[in-house]
Amino acid sequence: MNKQAKSSRKSNSKDTIRRVLALIAPYRLRVVLVLVLAAITVASTLYAPILSGRGVDMILGPGDVNFSGLIQIGIQLAITIAITAVSQWLMSMMNNRITFQVVRDIRVQAFNHLQVLPLSYIDSHRPGDAISRITTDVEQFSDGLLMGFTQLFTGVLTILGTLIFMLAIDWRIALVVVFLTPLSIFVARFIATHTYSMFKVQSETRAEMTSLVEELVGNEHLVRAFGYESRAEKRFERINLDLQKCGVRAVFFSSLTNPSTRFVNALVYAAVGVIGAFLAIGGAITVGSLSAFLNYANQYTKPFNDISDVMTELQNALACAQRVFDLIDETPIRPDASDARVLDHTAEGAGSVRFEHVRFGYTPEVMLFKDLSLEAKSGQRIALVGPTGCGKTTLVNLLMRFYEIEGGQLLVDNTPIDGLTRDSLRANFGMVLQETWLKAGTVAENIAYGKPDATRKEIIAAAKQARAHSFICRLPQGYDTPITEDGGNISQGQKQLLCIARVMLRRPPVLILDEATSSIDTRTEILVQSAFEELMKGRTSFVVAHRLSTIKHADCILVMRDGEIIERGKHEELLAKGGFYANLYESQFAKA
Repeated sequence: MNKQAKSSRKSNSKDTIRRVLALIAPYRLRVVLVLVLAAITVASTLYAPILSGRGVDMILGPGDVNFSGLIQIGIQLAITIAITAVSQWLMSMMNNRITFQVVRDIRVQAFNHLQVLPLSYIDSHRPGDAISRITTDVEQFSDGLLMGFTQLFTGVLTILGTLIFMLAIDWRIALVVVFLTPLSIFVARFIATHTYSMFKVQSETRAEMTSLVEELVGNEHLVRAFGYESRAEKRFERINLDLQKCGVRAVFFSSLTNPSTRFVNALVYAAVGVIGAFLAIGGAITVGSLSAFLNYANQYTKPFNDISDVMTELQNALACAQRVFDLIDETPIRPDASDARVLDHTAEGAGSVRFEHVRFGYTPEVMLFKDLSLEAKSGQRIALVGPTGCGKTTLVNLLMRFYEIEGGQLLVDNTPIDGLTRDSLRANFGMVLQETWLKAGTVAENIAYGKPDATRKEIIAAAKQARAHSFICRLPQGYDTPITEDGGNISQGQKQLLCIARVMLRRPPVLILDEATSSIDTRTEILVQSAFEELMKGRTSFVVAHRLSTIKHADCILVMRDGEIIERGKHEELLAKGGFYANLYESQFAKA
């Protein structure tokens, strides 16, 4: 089992690296330029010890110094340092550009894929998880990639370049360095492979915390209203403690890399010093060459430290990248059929809806609709009533094709909905739900959310129809007043009026009203209901109602229970039957 798990982790890591390289591929020319700049940086850095060694050899003895030679070497050294600085700056700048463009690409890719995921994915995952993947995990990936570009290239080239220079000076000492250094690589690799899973757990726990914080902060008024503060603190403390434990574990093991490799490097440096000193005494090399060799021994081992740090960061980056790729790999919604047609909203008689023996369940084991059939002719007003969980909202979700039916047929304008494009189908519907949602922007932008090209005159007309014009005019900047995300700076009733105005502006052939006036005062509700009466004329309407007094004039009332339509008919007919609807109605008006 452990072998399988290790094999799976290794396979996932390789696959992640392949996908990261595929993201970098469009910027291959810039990567080549970075490699050239890295080569220049390394070459000039490695040439400096040669010059300093020659400078040491210019000191021939007490009072015997070749100053003219030293001056020339000093000038060469200054030019070499200047070349190193410029090439290093250009390389860092190019690294940053490549990294941030790759990060931008993966973030756009993840966000765009989120838009085409089925609602079943959104409903079954915490919102904070997706947010954490697109923001925090991508940021962590960015840091690891940036360090990888900056230090990995130069580290590898430094190792190769230093080895060439050392072999040129003395092959015997070079062999000592080469034989001892692999210990450093072994230590770094051993630790890095064992920290990948730890960093992955850390990323997942961080996502859990993001989700919890978003849940609690977004619903702070409910947290306080129900006295949930102490339980919220306990939940937060538990996740925070888990994050601390896995974070400390990951950082502890990854932090072992640097001191372990430094210990090996110190052994290498000491070996070079001792062997080089004996060779210098025997006249095999000069003191200047030994000085250069000690510099090279340091420079040769230092990249192994840098690479070990990079490997640790890359393990964290790959773990975060894998979570983002997991999101991108989620199965998207079924695409529109190649021959799907665009629904004509302006056609005469548009807006007819028909369910024929529809089967659907949120899970395959439990079917909510086993054999649902109903018909709404163009212009009809259909009311949906029934206890909570009977399937009213599910019926709306199927109409909007948020979920796919599993049997039977659902037709709009006599065409199966899977033969229509989703955009044109959803443009056929206008929804006002009990839950309101507004985006950060001006009042006018929120009303025009579904029709961005609407004129100011059309926006004002829609607001007047929704009875929102008067309160908008009282706002500091009228229709140009900015409102916060989800309308935090206006009342719940005002938010609902703006949502109603949004639908009034689009004037779609089919309306879906789910307790659309639940947050509005009685006087405004009467005015809005009259506006709806005007809007619903000639349009097919589905009205989900809990207050039965609002649906008396519906053309057909569908009474639902446990995913089935148990009664259907007009208000008076259903009352006369004395069945489930009559009992519901009487229970609401028992006192009256």
